[in-house]
Amino acid sequence: MADAEADRGRARDDARGQLSLSVAEAAVGVVLILAVTTGFVLGVPEADTREPQLEAYASDAATVLAGEPPRHGGTTRLAEVARSPAGFERERAALERRIGRLLPDNLAYRVETPHGAVGYRKPAGVAVGVATVTTAGGDVTIRVWYA
Repeated sequence: MADAEADRGRARDDARGQLSLSVAEAAVGVVLILAVTTGFVLGVPEADTREPQLEAYASDAATVLAGEPPRHGGTTRLAEVARSPAGFERERAALERRIGRLLPDNLAYRVETPHGAVGYRKPAGVAVGVATVTTAGGDVTIRVWYA
């Protein structure tokens, strides 16, 4: 009699339905694919890194130019262009070439000295990074923005 009851218990256990492992894997795969697709469709909000990055570009360019030796006279390249109108006119083209090489191609710039400016006019309504270097001849301001 005990064997009969044990057989009935085993029969009940065998009668329970079990989900096939491959069906469970397929369900998990479908959920994963839907989650990834939803992420691509809805997207994620983009962090606003434009201004801090532009500030870094301007600061880096100012640091490099402030540390470069002058071509003709003064303590640095920036001091040379800020010292006098004649120094600015003489070094204008060289300054423009140098800052063009320093900055990435996707940036526009303007370097303003007490005696003039090189670069492009800044359009209204764009994010701008700014760095200012104080020299004996006056402040030199570097502005950069995405072109």
